[in-house]
Amino acid sequence: MVVIRMARTGAKKRPFYKIMVADNRRAPNGRSIERIGFYNPMAKPHEEKLRIDLERVQYWISQGAQPSDRVAKLIKQAGSAS
Repeated sequence: MVVIRMARTGAKKRPFYKIMVADNRRAPNGRSIERIGFYNPMAKPHEEKLRIDLERVQYWISQGAQPSDRVAKLIKQAGSAS
């Protein structure tokens, strides 16, 4: 099954998440099919906190990909901000 999920990167106590499309059998930080955005929870006010390519999200969902719970909330947040 193909899922849309987040992979944590960044330094210790400075999380940064890649939003990616991947096979759910792969490791969370393993190889992905496509990177479709990022989420930076530690962003300063002048920095970009969230970027998601909503067109690619819709494409992958139409192909049967399932977003994780947190990614679904971020997609909704990004859609309302546009």
